[in-house]
Amino acid sequence: MRILNQQNFKNQRAIVRVDFNVPLNEKFEVTDRTRIEAAKSTIDYILNKGGSCVLLSHLGRPDGRDPKLSLSHIVKTVAEVLDRPVKFCSTSVGTEAEAASNGLDQGEVLLMENLRFHKEETSGDVIFSEKLARLGTVYVNDAFGTAHRAHASTTIIARFFGKNKCFGSLLEKEVLAIEKVMDQGEKPILAILGGAKVSSKITIIESLLETVDHLIIGGGMVYTFTKALGGKVGNSICEPEYCDYALELLEKAKEKGVQIHLPVDVLAGNDFSNNANQQTFDVMNIPEGWEAMDSGPESQTIFHELIITCKTILWNGPMGVFEFSNFSKGTIAVGNSIAKATYEGAFSLVGGGDSVAAVKQFGFENKMSYISTGGGAMLESLEGKTLPGIAALNE
Repeated sequence: MRILNQQNFKNQRAIVRVDFNVPLNEKFEVTDRTRIEAAKSTIDYILNKGGSCVLLSHLGRPDGRDPKLSLSHIVKTVAEVLDRPVKFCSTSVGTEAEAASNGLDQGEVLLMENLRFHKEETSGDVIFSEKLARLGTVYVNDAFGTAHRAHASTTIIARFFGKNKCFGSLLEKEVLAIEKVMDQGEKPILAILGGAKVSSKITIIESLLETVDHLIIGGGMVYTFTKALGGKVGNSICEPEYCDYALELLEKAKEKGVQIHLPVDVLAGNDFSNNANQQTFDVMNIPEGWEAMDSGPESQTIFHELIITCKTILWNGPMGVFEFSNFSKGTIAVGNSIAKATYEGAFSLVGGGDSVAAVKQFGFENKMSYISTGGGAMLESLEGKTLPGIAALNE
């Protein structure tokens, strides 16, 4: 792994692929600066070592040039986070872009326009990648959130820099955090998987069975397992076509010595809404007309007692419909338990959009060892895939 401190930045123009795909409100103001703040250490390092920075990012999924998704909207916020002036170029390739980048002095920062205004970015076009490469003398990838895409700016561009390319500090931390769980985790290792569908987590579960000692299943996935085991799921979300597969996974886990833990009780509502009537049921006996939307109190106690005994913990996905405050207790309970285990010395990694959102919503941000910035990229890493953006840096 080529990292920042192995690269010379003195009098170099560093192309830094950042992930500034940040949310904007109706006034085009940045409402969450987390991703910009996450890139600061890499940018500061390059500038402090005598280089300048050309920042490349996408924003949203524009179909051609869309003024609403221009990165010009975020220049002010980037400058505030970096605590220095930030120049802006209204394109990302061509004579104007090259003139802007060539004109940078040591210590200066230039943000280029949204890469996805060019369809060649997402298609991984080689000619477009070579044009991007002309903007700098060194390439740094610090965008874990897009490392699973073989796009021009995340993968193909690296071909044009030989050994003058490296991981940014954020990308390095992400890779090391995943390795700490998947390859170097101190036992007992626990994975907590939530989410609606078994079908979307098959490859992750199979990969985790090679690594973990315990696996807690939460969220909507639970009810495919309970139906497979002969339980009644009422109106709960379920994938009957995956029941046989759920049984296969349980058998496979047993063969590998992995304990799978399902909730023993659930909190259900008679309607899919926050204000639905609530009732707690045995997970194997949910009546018709009731939809399970959270783990129950007994399950929360059992999970807590397991979580605090584990030394390495991966959390991907909430325990229920945490967006409804009346059905968020299971997710909050798991967060509290992981926080306690972390405080007592465990390593905890949180990743995946909904679990990261829950961690932020319920104030666990500073109580976990590491919170991943990349949803899809992290999931593909957990599946054991080599991400194109990372492979390109190691070539």
